[in-house]
Amino acid sequence: MKSLPLLWTTILKGDEMKVALPTVGYRGLEEELSPHFGRTPTFTIVDTEKEEWEVISNKSEHSGGIGSPPEHLLGEGVEVVLCTGLGIRAIEAFKQYDMEVYVGAMGKVKDALEQWKRGKLAKASDDNACREHRR
Repeated sequence: MKSLPLLWTTILKGDEMKVALPTVGYRGLEEELSPHFGRTPTFTIVDTEKEEWEVISNKSEHSGGIGSPPEHLLGEGVEVVLCTGLGIRAIEAFKQYDMEVYVGAMGKVKDALEQWKRGKLAKASDDNACREHRR
């Protein structure tokens, strides 16, 4: 785990949890978000209590592994997911595990965290699920 810069510990203060974001690589807060949640190469996980972050590989069934992304993230202790968009089945899977998911995030990990803290992201629902992933 790498420490969060002082600015981010101030921004995220009060929300003690693990937040996961689908990312395209290993650059932490500077990494770009992946637009394809299930097939994302990596997840960046921010621990707001310990003021640290880490990047893990996506080892779910979509990437040739076993299990779903929600199962893997739950195993990492993640409580909140921030992403660009999500299909209805993924939204339902996260609900099953009582994980909060917010959509509409753009840019880098640090941008998405700021968007979330400022209330700019929408809670994932049937109404805002990705159209290409509708049943």
